[in-house]
Amino acid sequence: MADENPSRSVLDTAEESKIEKARSTDTVRAPSTPRSSKRRRNIVILIVALVVIVGGVFLWRYFGTYESTDDAQVDVHLSAVSARIAGYVTKVNVDDNQWVEAGAVLVEIDPKDYEVAVAQAQANLANAEATAQSLNITVPITTTSTSSQLRFTASDIQNASAGIIAAERQLTAAHAQLDQAEANDIRAQADLQRYKLLVDKQEVAAQIYDQSLAAARSSTAAVAAASANESAAQQFVQQARSRLVQADASYQSAETGPQQVSSTRARVRAAIADVDQKRALLEQAQLNLQYTKIIAPVSGEVNKTVVVGLNVQPGQQLLTVVPLDEVWVTANFKETQLRKMRVGQQAGIKVDSYGKTLKGHVDSIAGATGPLFSLLPPENATGNYVKIVQRIPVKIVLEPGENRDRLLRPGMNVVPDVYLK
Repeated sequence: MADENPSRSVLDTAEESKIEKARSTDTVRAPSTPRSSKRRRNIVILIVALVVIVGGVFLWRYFGTYESTDDAQVDVHLSAVSARIAGYVTKVNVDDNQWVEAGAVLVEIDPKDYEVAVAQAQANLANAEATAQSLNITVPITTTSTSSQLRFTASDIQNASAGIIAAERQLTAAHAQLDQAEANDIRAQADLQRYKLLVDKQEVAAQIYDQSLAAARSSTAAVAAASANESAAQQFVQQARSRLVQADASYQSAETGPQQVSSTRARVRAAIADVDQKRALLEQAQLNLQYTKIIAPVSGEVNKTVVVGLNVQPGQQLLTVVPLDEVWVTANFKETQLRKMRVGQQAGIKVDSYGKTLKGHVDSIAGATGPLFSLLPPENATGNYVKIVQRIPVKIVLEPGENRDRLLRPGMNVVPDVYLK
């Protein structure tokens, strides 16, 4: 059998020699195997420890560079649009969730009643202006007339006083003339009696007696005339005194001219005030007419509660405009996270809804914790107090252009990371 397969025996002999060498080698190296493996193990442990330490340092430094919270949401000031006047809604120009620009007409109220009010206010203003203008013209006329009347009445007093003096002088002259006439009459009557005796004795001619009789009658007539003149002079004196009394009364009436002017000016001021009042009513009527068109105060999306045919009242809310270009993030950080947080620090905002990260920065930090702004803030002055880490709202605004697609909607959940360095 060995002769039949000589090659196999040669191979077996070679394998046996290899096994022999391997055994001899293992016998020589066996004493050094535990020491070398321990060294390699120590090296591996050292490398792993260094990697862990270095990684821990980097992780500690990395996580120490920002603060993050998942208690954050998108906020915005909702613009409530309400009616400023009462009326009937005739037209609604927008639909729900429609984008509108600031100043766009959203709702129209029936303007007919307010157009009538404007026309009436204009007529009342025109009437008040005409009255004020008329009274304003009266002031200089009254001033001039009262001043002239005062001068004229003063002149009348002087004339009346002079008239009294003249009348009294005429009365004095008339009285003197009466005395003279009476004296002449006494002499003439005496002469008549003497001549009568002489005529009866025919000591003088009848012609002389006739002349004496005529002279006596003439003197008697002169006495009557002088007496009449005296009576007339007395009447003139009384008339002159009456004119003085009348002139004095007129002067006293004229002295009230300044008060009349003041009264007229007061009426002018009242008329001007009435004009101002009517003008204010006209402006109010015009404003009410403008309020029949309700416009958008800001740009944004509309949420409406008004329909055509609704009778609205002042202050009734009709629409809400959501200004999506003015949204911000309110992040409620724990009080322990605010140690290094400052206004102006950059922030990354992860949006849950569509997985994007937006850029922003810290705008402000609230002046109190969130619970203090609630209707019933907590009262910790009890014996059952448990210390709880409070949260303080932090306002984070977006950088310009970050929300140009307006995908951020108020109320969305976000995760902001505020970088502290």
